Amino acid sequence: MKMDEMESVIEAILFVSGKEVSLSVIADTLEMDKATTRAVIKSLAEKYESRKSGIRIIELDGSYQMCSAPECFPYIKNICGAHKQQAMTQSVLETLSIIAYKQPVTKAQIEEIRGVSADHAVNKLMEKGLIAETGRLDAPGKPILFGTTKEFLRHFGLSSAEELPELESGLEHNEEKA
Repeated sequence: MKMDEMESVIEAILFVSGKEVSLSVIADTLEMDKATTRAVIKSLAEKYESRKSGIRIIELDGSYQMCSAPECFPYIKNICGAHKQQAMTQSVLETLSIIAYKQPVTKAQIEEIRGVSADHAVNKLMEKGLIAETGRLDAPGKPILFGTTKEFLRHFGLSSAEELPELESGLEHNEEKA
């Protein structure tokens, strides 16, 4: 299969799916190895970027998704009637930060770091799809573990949680005191 044919198939897969598709699914569909598939996707994404297309291909933790270019949002929201996104409160943002940097983490661990109840913040983050249950801690009561989602990555423009900025000193100092 030629490069332009591979790009066309990948483009169609991402367009039709409307959500992220894992690298392995794309590679299996094209009957190619992952490294070659990743290179073709990267090439296609660079073409969109270089010609200032209204479409982008983003990576989300080993998966890829076709989406609109951020600079097109003001125009798209007029057509789609996008509702104004509610800003997150300070407590919700703090809770999200703790989860992002300490994942997987229990609600009790979040509350220990913040010093207040995390029920409301965790519920809001779950509603927004920014966090999800990732399992259960092997401890008495089997508390739920929380971690960030692909929606979190999408929302903050990250490919993976490894791209989070380095922590300064606030969160680390709270942990040392505990």
